[in-house]
Amino acid sequence: MAAITAAMVKELRATTDAPMMDCKKVLVEADGDMAKATELLKERGIAKVAKKADRVAAEGLAGFIIADDFSKATVVEVNSETDFVAQNERFQNLIKETAKEIYTNQPVDVAALMASEFGTTFTDTITKIGEKIEVRRFKTIIADSTTALNGYIHSNNRIAVIIAAKCDSEKTAEGMRAVLKQVAMHTSAMKPTTLSYKDFDAAYVESETIGRIEVIKKENEELSRLKKPLKNVPRYISMSQLTEEVLAQAEADIKADLTAQGKPEKIWDKIVPGSLARFISDNTTLDKEQALLDQNYVLDDKLTVAQAVDAAAKALGGTAEITEFIRLEVGEGIEKSVSDFAAEVAAQMA
Repeated sequence: MAAITAAMVKELRATTDAPMMDCKKVLVEADGDMAKATELLKERGIAKVAKKADRVAAEGLAGFIIADDFSKATVVEVNSETDFVAQNERFQNLIKETAKEIYTNQPVDVAALMASEFGTTFTDTITKIGEKIEVRRFKTIIADSTTALNGYIHSNNRIAVIIAAKCDSEKTAEGMRAVLKQVAMHTSAMKPTTLSYKDFDAAYVESETIGRIEVIKKENEELSRLKKPLKNVPRYISMSQLTEEVLAQAEADIKADLTAQGKPEKIWDKIVPGSLARFISDNTTLDKEQALLDQNYVLDDKLTVAQAVDAAAKALGGTAEITEFIRLEVGEGIEKSVSDFAAEVAAQMA
């Protein structure tokens, strides 16, 4: 049997990044054959990753790439089990490499990405890191000459956004890029889940309406007990519910209230529009929370995002309308498991 020297162990560790004792063990099994020892480590590393398949990968980082000419942008979310690994330089480089691969070759989905040559490289890298790591989702948006495109990645590298807007001309598209960067930052902070209230499913809106009204009623019970002002209980929560009939009735109710207050009819035209606008605002809370175009713009909360984009385009002498966005936040929607750390350590040492 070949003598296993410290130099051999050091060399194998340098090329595989495997733990020292594992390197020594496989070298003994391989009778000093470096290639065979490397293959044994690779096989066992992959097996080790496979054993972790039932673990939850809810930490990680987001990646973001945008072309110098703003013609294409890619975002990707790669998950890890622990935040500690997410701070590892090798993992951070893996994010960059993954984003570059997606940006360059545009695989159709995660399965296609992992079936490519890059997938083997990805697997080899996570074997060395020694933790469950997976690409969760990604998106690439490509812009034509009249589409403005920009994006943003938050400083913690856990939230990435791309925004695209269709414009009337190349000039307007170029001028709108800075505005879209601001909208992307807004999107990062305000967490919209859809573009417009028009995207909501009717059943979802109905369910949310019932739930939200019940929550406010319960809050009002507590406010009443504390002798504090009660919250307004809305009848609706989305513009999708405010039909012409609903708005006409709201206007009639406003006018009836003005009559009861003894307000002269000649000044109604100065009061009714504002009162109707407040009615709409009070009854579109779902839109303001979840629909990007209908949210109050953080840089000017007197405007919605749609209105702010429209105003910026008009200032450039053109038109622009946001048509697409993607917002990735690491771990969003993943249910994290709660583990007993002491028991986990004891199990690993057994």
